[in-house]
Amino acid sequence: MKVLLAPDVYVNASVSGTGFAPTQVVNRVLGNEKMRAKTTEWILSTAEAMLNAHPNFKKEAIEPQMKLIRDLCDIVEPEEHDPADWTAALVAAAKATDVERVITDHPDLADTDVEDGIEFLSSDAWMIEQQTPPPPPPPPKKD
Repeated sequence: MKVLLAPDVYVNASVSGTGFAPTQVVNRVLGNEKMRAKTTEWILSTAEAMLNAHPNFKKEAIEPQMKLIRDLCDIVEPEEHDPADWTAALVAAAKATDVERVITDHPDLADTDVEDGIEFLSSDAWMIEQQTPPPPPPPPKKD
């Protein structure tokens, strides 16, 4: 389950109900005790800024929410990038965390083509993928 969560997924999970895809994605990724989630400071600071700007998220809940997320992730630092350029920032973060897939619901990125070897997919698409059983094995070869 080597994926990177974009800032918007953390924010959507923080403000949505338990049945929604972003919440399910975050619970699955951050709840994986065998493989801790990795993230970057840019992702965390962007998520925090988005929570601060969200009209329905209580300001006094931001610090505990961010502490919880930080405690469940390992933070790595990617190469330099333009922090305003989400594509470049997320590609750099994915490479720094050694993943090839980024889960994001950003309207310009979710379910787009591969960017510099990194696939972007929405939380809904990832949840469907996780719930789809694998294909049956091929029939045995007849001699």
